[in-house]
Amino acid sequence: MIQQLREAFPYEFATCFLIFDRGANFNDEVVDTVRNLGIQPKRTSFQSPWQNGIAERFVGNCRRDLLDHVIVLNERHLKRLMSEYTRYYHEDRTHLGLAKGTPSGRDAETNPGPTCTVLSMPRLGGLHHRYRLAA
Repeated sequence: MIQQLREAFPYEFATCFLIFDRGANFNDEVVDTVRNLGIQPKRTSFQSPWQNGIAERFVGNCRRDLLDHVIVLNERHLKRLMSEYTRYYHEDRTHLGLAKGTPSGRDAETNPGPTCTVLSMPRLGGLHHRYRLAA
């Protein structure tokens, strides 16, 4: 595990935080190595395995919805893309677990009739769209 950490963060470049669970492979020696690399270790809460699934689901969605379709030019570009994706994920992307609502509270619109017009608003540079019924 320690060798994998050294390979993941070469040339003394590291991120600020490393989130990991309470598995046996993340022992005190690994935590010390993380701190020596200048990274602040963050463990998931005790007896909360559901946190891993939520984090992995977000990372997987981000990869499939955005990073598989975009060539990232540099760190600044990646940060801008991630900021836009997070905004899209919370404000525009519907979630089945929320009855097709969004985490920010936008509910699904109902169809007022056959003569309504649907407006398309591009998100993430046109990669995704938010749809709204015209008044």
